[in-house]
Amino acid sequence: MPEEEEMEQRIAFEVVSPGLFTTVQDLGRPGWQRFGVPAGGALDQYALIAANALVGNAPGAAGLEVTLTGPVLAVVSEGLVACTGADLGFTIDGQPAALWQAHRVKPGQVLRFTGRRSGCRAYLAVGGGIAVPEVMGSRSTYVRARIGGVAGRPLAAGDRLAVGPLPVDWRERDGLSLPKSLRRHGLPQPVRVILGPQNDRFLPVAIERLLGAPFRVTPNSDRMGLRLSGPKLVHRSGADILSEGVAPGSIQVPGDGQPIVLLGDRQATGGYAKIATVISADMDFLGQAAPGDRVTFRAVDVATAHGLRRQRRELLAAVAEATGTEALAGA
Repeated sequence: MPEEEEMEQRIAFEVVSPGLFTTVQDLGRPGWQRFGVPAGGALDQYALIAANALVGNAPGAAGLEVTLTGPVLAVVSEGLVACTGADLGFTIDGQPAALWQAHRVKPGQVLRFTGRRSGCRAYLAVGGGIAVPEVMGSRSTYVRARIGGVAGRPLAAGDRLAVGPLPVDWRERDGLSLPKSLRRHGLPQPVRVILGPQNDRFLPVAIERLLGAPFRVTPNSDRMGLRLSGPKLVHRSGADILSEGVAPGSIQVPGDGQPIVLLGDRQATGGYAKIATVISADMDFLGQAAPGDRVTFRAVDVATAHGLRRQRRELLAAVAEATGTEALAGA
């Protein structure tokens, strides 16, 4: 682990209650999978980038990923916050606070999430970004290896969260919001996939079921993968293959025939046949899939996937333009 740099500490929040599973996340640590470390990072990266843009941060600044049941945070120092992604009932001092909008907060105020209305993960950005030490070039929390974030774990009561310097124009950003056309959230139906790389290891009926039947997100899903329940996807001759690297969105099918869509904290390699891969433009949406949600799939070709990726890039450029912030290079 690299040496931890001393930072100028300005405490933004004290954690009164941590919520179900609240972690510090940025855009991840790509480039380490060959050493067994997943890229990780925010599962809905669009939502985190948008939240950072609203408060004047760089796209990759660290914020909080709030899962299903949110934390209670006491404001320690004046600043700017924005919440995007899932609607988990975000409030400031007991009053509803608009999502996809920047809000000025003052010491003594309390941020709270009153209950889930839609989606699975909300993203809370604060001006200056959460200032935990970087590990392998990222502040993201990877709980299985206990690295990044706050001691490599979800938030706990009593944690005090430091942030970096406020953007120079932070006061002028109070009330800045994104138009509805740039509020990208929810779960599209169907989720788009490219078949393979081992779709030939499944009977034709398995492909028909994958693309023609609904699946449900099961409660044992997590940041590693969405475990789905639905019609059995039948292999030709067993589920096992020689272990190989896995990509984000790979849909593995173990011996029970129930698919698993691999997410940010996925393992580096896998030995189950992969029937399809979710396109990159739809991965943010899967970060909002909650237990019990219905998921359907549709096959597209590579050219279509590239076109949808370009559309996502154009939306991110529009977010940057609307907020006067830098665009994410190579989005």
